[in-house]
Order: sequence, then C-alpha cells, then structure tokens
Amino acid sequence: MLELPHENATPSRDHGGNLGVAMAEFGGTRSDWMDLSTGINPHPYPLPDFTAGDWGALPDADALTDMERAARSFWNIPDEAAVLAAPGASALIAALPALAAPRWVQISKPTYNEHAAAFEARGWKIRVDGPAEARVAVHPNNPDGRMWKEEQLTAPLTIIDESFCDVCPTESLIRMAARPGVIVLKSFGKFWGLAGLRLGFAIGDPKLIAALSTWQGPWAVSGPALRTGALALQDHGWAGDTRSRLRADAARLDEMVLAKGASLVGGTDLFRLYNVDDAAAWQDKLARARIWSRIFPYSKTYLRLGLPPADGWDRLEAAL
Repeated sequence: MLELPHENATPSRDHGGNLGVAMAEFGGTRSDWMDLSTGINPHPYPLPDFTAGDWGALPDADALTDMERAARSFWNIPDEAAVLAAPGASALIAALPALAAPRWVQISKPTYNEHAAAFEARGWKIRVDGPAEARVAVHPNNPDGRMWKEEQLTAPLTIIDESFCDVCPTESLIRMAARPGVIVLKSFGKFWGLAGLRLGFAIGDPKLIAALSTWQGPWAVSGPALRTGALALQDHGWAGDTRSRLRADAARLDEMVLAKGASLVGGTDLFRLYNVDDAAAWQDKLARARIWSRIFPYSKTYLRLGLPPADGWDRLEAAL
C-alpha cells in the first residue's frame, strides 16, 4: 500500500550536476562551465526530428509497446520478466520502497544516495550489512564501480540499479529479472547522455511491475521520449561505437589525472573516482577554471570526474 513519507525521515540528497552551487561561489554562467560532476555521456544519442504530433498528442500506446519491445531485445530481458517505462529512473527509485511493508533494507555504502533517501522516506530502517527484507545494489556502483554477484542478492525484495551498466553489458544481472521479488532499473540519462529526456525502465517481477504501473498511471512517458527511446534501443551500431569511445576516453582521463599525483579508486567508463590529497582543494582549483567536479561529504580524498567533451580535454589538462 502506498503511504505518505515518514514524518521523521531526513534524507540526504547530495548530487553532482549542481552548477548553481558552483556559480554562486565562483561566478560565471552555465555556458562558461564544463560540468564533470556527473556521469553523463558528453556525446549523447542524436535526437530525431520531432513532429508536431510528438508534442501535441497524448503519448501513443503502440509507441510505448514498440519501445518496450525494443528494450526487451536490447537488454536481453527474460520472457518471464515484465517491463515498465517511466519518466526517469529517479521516479521509480522514489516509488520502489512502497512495494513492501517497511522493515530493514540493506544498502552498502558508499553508493548513490537516492536509494537510502527513498527508503527512509517510507519508514524503512537502513543497514549496511546483515539480514534484511529488502536489498539495493547499484551495479556497477556509483561512485567506485563495484560489481555485485548474483549470490549476494537474495533478499525478498531485491533492487538492482543498472543505470551505468550499458557501458559493460556482459556484466549485467538482467537474468535475475526472471526471479520473484527482483527489479532491475535502467536509465537513459547516463550511457545515452539524455538525462533531460527523463526516461527509465523497471524490469522484473510482473506483480511488482504491475503495482508500479498502477501507481504511475497512464501517459507517464512523453511522446518524444517514446520515439527517441525506441530508435536508440534499436541502434546497436551507435551503442557499440560509443562503448569503444568511452573506454578510450576513460583510459585517457586516468592517464591525465594520475600524472598529477592522484590514484585510481575505481569507477566506470562514464566516470572515474580518484584518491587525492585534498579533494576540496582539487575541486577549488578546477572550479577557478570553470570546471565542476564531484566531491563527497563522507570523504576528504575522493574526487570523481566525468568525461569531458571532445573540445574539453586541453582545457582540463591546463586546469590540472
């Protein structure tokens, strides 16, 4: 049953992409800044030429079916699993804790903090290890790139957030979506570089997906998102080329940053996590060149950088 957020919940929502904070302290306008504080592909999937109908009509049911069919093929979704498109993975994350009565949820840290915030808002108690009625695994993990194994994920309600897994599809745990109690999340905001499109997917237990669908209501995904998603999910050539480019760019970023005295903690081909002597000082130095990075309230040494666009590499090297 869907309940109101717990009145004592005090979720922490520290995120990258907060250029307003950067501009307030260091000045400039958005066009002056190169934002490396997120893990968004700087070379997004090309948008189609939208029609007036894409914007003026209610989203078409057949278009939704076409996109979900493309998703099944692209991600090799088991036949036993259901698929739900949604207006972004974040909307799904906020709703998932209502799928079971609030008790204990295991969320290993550090990780993407929206999961804990969402569970706390529904009255769940968080633990980093030990038995729990629910389990969240970000795979690969944000910010350190940690991968999970199937045998580690056995809670009655298991959520596998694969928002960054499109860079390494052979590592996907999508096969687990055929199991009762399992939901796998996918995002269009990272690998596809279309965070503003607000398109995400929940894949898994048909009973749980049906509940999410009912709460979401009709026409949740916009017409432009349906058309773009269907095209992108059928464009295997773009996906393959993009994985190759991201892999090369991640290696280039490592070489550049490690040469300045950092050490690599981990990450994915969309973002890298480094240990530095003073993360706040590194962020300050980069910010003075209008380059925004990500640091974390729980670590004085963690610095996370996304990939610069093609014309941003020399600027980053100079700032470092």
